[in-house]
Amino acid sequence: MKIKDRLSLYFTLIGSGILLGVMVSLYISVYTIVHNDFYTHLNDRANIAAQLYLKADEISPDSLSKVRNRFVRKLHDEVTRIYDDRNSAAFINDDEQYWDSKTIEAVRKRNYLAYSNKDNQVVGIYYKDNQGNFVILVSAIDQTGKRQLDSIREAMIIVFLIVAATLFLVSRWLAQNTLSPIKNVVQQMQRIKSTNLHLRVDEGKGKDEISELANNFNRLLEHLENAFELQRTYVANASHELRTPVTSIIGEVELALNKAQGPEETKKTLQLVLEESVRLRDTISGLMELAQVDMDYTIAEQSQVRMDELLWTVKDYWLHKPGAGLLKINIEHMPHDESMLTIHANYQLLFIALNNLISNAFKFSNQQPVTCNFYADESLIRIQIVDSGIGIPNEDLELVFKSFYRGNNSHNFAGSGIGLYVTQKIIQLFKGTLHAESAEGKGTSITVKFTQIK
Repeated sequence: MKIKDRLSLYFTLIGSGILLGVMVSLYISVYTIVHNDFYTHLNDRANIAAQLYLKADEISPDSLSKVRNRFVRKLHDEVTRIYDDRNSAAFINDDEQYWDSKTIEAVRKRNYLAYSNKDNQVVGIYYKDNQGNFVILVSAIDQTGKRQLDSIREAMIIVFLIVAATLFLVSRWLAQNTLSPIKNVVQQMQRIKSTNLHLRVDEGKGKDEISELANNFNRLLEHLENAFELQRTYVANASHELRTPVTSIIGEVELALNKAQGPEETKKTLQLVLEESVRLRDTISGLMELAQVDMDYTIAEQSQVRMDELLWTVKDYWLHKPGAGLLKINIEHMPHDESMLTIHANYQLLFIALNNLISNAFKFSNQQPVTCNFYADESLIRIQIVDSGIGIPNEDLELVFKSFYRGNNSHNFAGSGIGLYVTQKIIQLFKGTLHAESAEGKGTSITVKFTQIK
């Protein structure tokens, strides 16, 4: 059963149940009022019978006539009996003893008795008179009250059925309209395949659970898209990047084997083989790093990472590297609330990202000093890494973040062109941005930003 049908059914059952409870309570109340009113009416009949039969010698003829007129209008199946101290019928014949002695004694003991016997209602009173003490019992069927109760019951059944049907239709309409955003989200999800992971589900402008569902699904898609892209990049570029130096090494070795070479030519050949081997080693290292980041990226466990502490850890790491002490940390601003210094991320991946940026800064500036500016407030964390190296040509500025891409002026430096690509993917994973500014021959500034949402 679909959720909208289930919600409609639940809403109808709950609403109908409440309505049924109210109606039953009202019916019981009306039933009690009608029965009690008829008991009162029977009690009046018993008192009229007492005046008619026992007080006839004590009241005037006019009053007696009025009493007779009130008593003449009989009720449905009405039975009236008067019993003396010996439980014998008086004034009114009772050959078959309509009420037994047990009932008569109960009235005499309690002075008043009211009960129902199937459809009949019975009232008995104990009446003391100068002629003796008598028990008067009156029984009748409340035909009018019964018709009224039947009419009320039929009206309630009709109203209940109409309201229940209306509740079902209204609840179905409400459920359908309430769940329509989910239906839209599902339809958008169905269009997303492995070939178009760049598509996203519309999150809407609300702050409800459906928007939260769409937001989390989009985050999952972003993770999957990045993971797929990393894998595709790895497979697409690994063969090409590995084939080029291997082909060069094989070509040089074949050339050396096919002709006799002097010491200088042999040295030159070995130098070329060494250079290509180093290039091959760097490429393999880069691919291994990419594979490691790819694995960590898809299963990264996130926690609260304090960015200033991470930065000092990176600085300590570079104290044991060439150019120790050349990394300068400049704290520009710190927030009053220390919790503003943390982001939800993976510590190890962020360490790799910052380390790649600093490593590139040292490499392309020939181990010149590198400055890391740190700024944090209640809404932003910014890390800016500045070097005075060779810079990046304008035509390469937007391309350096692609995998295995190397700028036109960077071929004299060792590397595989993977570092910045991996760094950008890591920063994007944790909702950050990466921006590069550079002037060729003057240096490069790369800025990492994380917007705080508390």
